[in-house]
Amino acid sequence: MGARHRTSPAATLPGMPVGRWPVLALQAAFLVSFVTCNDAPPVPGDQLHIDRTSVPELCPRTVKEGDFVRYHYHGTFPDGTKFDSSYDRGTTYNVFVGKGQIIAGMDKALIGMCVNERRLVKIPPSLAYGSEGVAGVIPPDAVLHFDVLLMDIWNPEDKVEVDTYHKPEKCTRTVQVSDFIRYHYNGTLPDGTLFDSSHNRMRTYDTYVGIGWLIPGMDTGLLGMCVGEKRIITVPPFLGYGEDGDGKDIPSQATLVFDVVLLDLHNPKDGITVETQYIPEDCERKSQSGDYVRYHYNGSLLDGTFFDSSYSRNHTYDTYIGKGYVIVGMEEALLGVCIGEKRRITIPPHLAYGEEGTGKIPGSAVLVFDIVMVDFHNPDDSVSIIPNYKPVNCTVLSKKGDYLKYHYNATLMDGTMLDSTHQYGKTYNIVLGSGQVIMGMDIGLRDMCVGEKRTVVIPPHLGYGEAGVEGEVPGSAVLRFNIELLELIPGLPDGYMFVWNGEVVPNLFEEIDKDENGEIVLEEFSEYINTQVELGKGKLAPGFDAAKIIENMFNNQDRNEDGKITEAEFKLKDQEDKERHDEL
Repeated sequence: MGARHRTSPAATLPGMPVGRWPVLALQAAFLVSFVTCNDAPPVPGDQLHIDRTSVPELCPRTVKEGDFVRYHYHGTFPDGTKFDSSYDRGTTYNVFVGKGQIIAGMDKALIGMCVNERRLVKIPPSLAYGSEGVAGVIPPDAVLHFDVLLMDIWNPEDKVEVDTYHKPEKCTRTVQVSDFIRYHYNGTLPDGTLFDSSHNRMRTYDTYVGIGWLIPGMDTGLLGMCVGEKRIITVPPFLGYGEDGDGKDIPSQATLVFDVVLLDLHNPKDGITVETQYIPEDCERKSQSGDYVRYHYNGSLLDGTFFDSSYSRNHTYDTYIGKGYVIVGMEEALLGVCIGEKRRITIPPHLAYGEEGTGKIPGSAVLVFDIVMVDFHNPDDSVSIIPNYKPVNCTVLSKKGDYLKYHYNATLMDGTMLDSTHQYGKTYNIVLGSGQVIMGMDIGLRDMCVGEKRTVVIPPHLGYGEAGVEGEVPGSAVLRFNIELLELIPGLPDGYMFVWNGEVVPNLFEEIDKDENGEIVLEEFSEYINTQVELGKGKLAPGFDAAKIIENMFNNQDRNEDGKITEAEFKLKDQEDKERHDEL
């Protein structure tokens, strides 16, 4: 930098003690100015005049003897003729104060200055270059005027200075050596000049702490920070970039000021962290590897930045666990969860999306998921039946073919109401085993007596499957039915739609053929069967449309499908069972 490569007296006037100036030939124009100055009337010899032309509102520190300062200046003679300027060289003048490295007047004039303070200093010859001056540059007995702007102060005894101006109320963990962190910063010089900003790049600075990846001062200044904390970290140059500086933006021997906000923190040795926020009192089962789970979540970064939510899609996240379908950390965190349980899960990046990140998730980001388990099941699950009430007299049990009337409340496993017969004021009526309800309900209603109450839990593969029912039942949902059986009408034997309650008359065809024309049409057939049912001599399968049953019976007998049954077509189907029932 410029402070280490001075080659002319004009570049080093305030920085060298009296008597060290080499003699250089100056241009003719400057010699004219020199003569003019030499002819100027003298100023009283020992008076140092300091005019504080600009003082900053904030002045946390002032120059003391032994401090190292960086300042800009214009040097002129009393008539305004310039003899030197740091601005012309594009670099500050850097020097220790009070150690005789500069003229005595400047040594005194810098004491008590603040960064960004501006002073007009008039130095008499006795505190400058005296009666000798500097040959060819400063005439004898010359009064010197310096317009000084202080840019930086530090002391070799300085340490990293940390000023925390915001700290979150909750701070469960702080930065330690070997942690990996993500932070934003604005980097300035003490005078406020911005030299770098992660905000301008719209990307955090990501690094390990305490292993030499950062300048020593920043390694120190970041220790003990909480996520969300904001700090001003002031780094002296010997803990920053020292004499070399860094490129064109950080000059030699510059104090650095970093305004830092910590966004993320983890250690490569971290595992997941699970904070249980709610556990239901009744937890009959916990999730395990191989289960299919449905859960809601809000996903955020450690600083609270939102990146995803199942709620915003109005749909649970549905997946198998233990099969590699989700990130490793989530696989682990979803084990051992009850339905209805709420957890906050913190996942380090090496168990999430790693250094690359994905979508709205930056590289090396710690992820925080607030989840609630809606339901889960295993593909091997069957229907679960939980008895709630059973009458003392419970001998007649429901079976396939029986006509049942029952009430139910249907919910999801998290309690979300799906449907209820009570709201319609009537029962739900089905023939058991006829495919009128989902398979799980068919199973759950069997071996039930009138008055019995039970809870039936149905996995999706025995319910509405992956598709669900649009607008009503989510896909892959476990269903919970609270059931009360109110009426049971015994059905017919399996495969029968009509049975006789007694012996069949031997001349059945003639009995049905009322007009004795040797043919039975549908009207004759229907009238006869309905009459037998009314008289209690026959029974139709309960729960079905009687007209359709009779029409099907007629069609079965009308073997040539000509719309009438002849005596040749008409046949009985004998069934020898303990009830000695026959079916047409």
